[in-house]
Amino acid sequence: RPGSLQVCSGRPGRCGGARGGERASASPPVPSLGGGSGFQPGRVSPSPAQTGGGAPASARPLGPQAERARGSGARRPASGGQRRPPAGVGLSGPGGLALRDAASAGSCPVRWAQVLLRSLPTLAAPRSLPVWSGRSCTLGDWDKCQEYQGGVLVGDLCEDLCVAGQLRYQRCLYYERGKKVLQATWRGRPIILKSKEEAFSSFQPLSLPEDAAEEGGPDALEAELHLLVAGEVRNALGLELSGGSLGPLWPGQRGGGRRGQLASLWALLQQEEFVLFSLLQDLSRHALPVLGSCGHFYAVEYLAAGSPRHRALFPLEGAAGVPRGGRGQARAVSDMALSFLDMVSHFEDDFAHRLHLCDVKPENFAIRSDFTVVAIDVDMAFFEPKMREILEQNCTGDEDCNFFDCFSKCDLRVNKCGAERVNSNLQVICDKIFRHWFSSSLGSWAIPFPLQRQLRDAVQECADPWSMARSPPRAASDVFWKLRSLLRATQRELQEAEK
Repeated sequence: RPGSLQVCSGRPGRCGGARGGERASASPPVPSLGGGSGFQPGRVSPSPAQTGGGAPASARPLGPQAERARGSGARRPASGGQRRPPAGVGLSGPGGLALRDAASAGSCPVRWAQVLLRSLPTLAAPRSLPVWSGRSCTLGDWDKCQEYQGGVLVGDLCEDLCVAGQLRYQRCLYYERGKKVLQATWRGRPIILKSKEEAFSSFQPLSLPEDAAEEGGPDALEAELHLLVAGEVRNALGLELSGGSLGPLWPGQRGGGRRGQLASLWALLQQEEFVLFSLLQDLSRHALPVLGSCGHFYAVEYLAAGSPRHRALFPLEGAAGVPRGGRGQARAVSDMALSFLDMVSHFEDDFAHRLHLCDVKPENFAIRSDFTVVAIDVDMAFFEPKMREILEQNCTGDEDCNFFDCFSKCDLRVNKCGAERVNSNLQVICDKIFRHWFSSSLGSWAIPFPLQRQLRDAVQECADPWSMARSPPRAASDVFWKLRSLLRATQRELQEAEK
């Protein structure tokens, strides 16, 4: 409502003015921020915990454990309490403001809000998203667009966010310690926006020699930048960046001046998941493509994550041609299982180094409409060189050598974990995914019982980490091909039954 403001008191569903729910008037009137006729009171956006749902795994940024793993190879942390949403609840709405009582002490920051409102007419307000102030889980496009217009940051999504209004915030999926994962629409397409830090200024700035451009011109500056980028990729993933181009990490010009381009690139390179997704771009159908970026936020495709709440672990509503009933679910499960096996083979053999998945659970994967499995959260995925660096730690027993789902063994002669992983992606997928499908409720499956039993036995053999670790590599390969053969046979049985 023009000329008025509602301020959140820090408690869900409760908003009021400075005194007992009165509105705090502010002058001059609030300009429209979303193309509407004026200010519209916002709505409380509940957290996933409040709604009973969880954020899709593609929506979870790098956690503190993973950050320690990147830098120091820390061991699996002891289990603690559940994560809590940030204190207080932000108010936001189309064309509205999102204000937050940072202290959550029940006092409304009316004076601060009035100061903000008095400054609004002098600012070029972005058209697309709610504005945030203080600590709240929205995109924060007010500051972002100011920085974009000032040339501080750039990106191929900034124009749609700040000028064209084609990128619109929908809801927060995850927010903790500055890390944000947001759902948005971009030109009518659902996407996920991610950043491991809240503010662009929170990232380490890029330091290039001041005399690089003066002595050698743009070519020398480009060469110096390539060295720094290669070092960042080596630190994050343990990989050597080949060639003389930044390639998929920064494809072409993204608008703005040189300074903004370099600062934005450097902020993105400090986010390991962005680096991994970018390097796998066009190389793997089992990884999400990066769609674009604006400053430190990058966008990936939105896919509904798996969950133990689903009977088949993954939502099948969007999958193509899934018949109703047990036979339809059995067919879908066999297709997904074969795609998991294809992903295992792909990550094992198709890159210069093996790619290890150290956090396997339904929430970290999704399926496309053709049942292709996609890894949507790769915070805990490591290529072989980085995996060896993480595993090779001091120990007093084998339990000290377990890094989430990636296991090593302790050499008690030197009290050191072996650098080589003793279990595998296949073993963990059999344990965390295939067991759910093939080791319970066998009577509900629309396939012959002897085939069910063979699948169950093969999955149990595959899922035992120490049995697989003691077996020669040939045995692990045999289990892989046995599972694949049985799943193919299942598909044939289901096809025959449909005739």
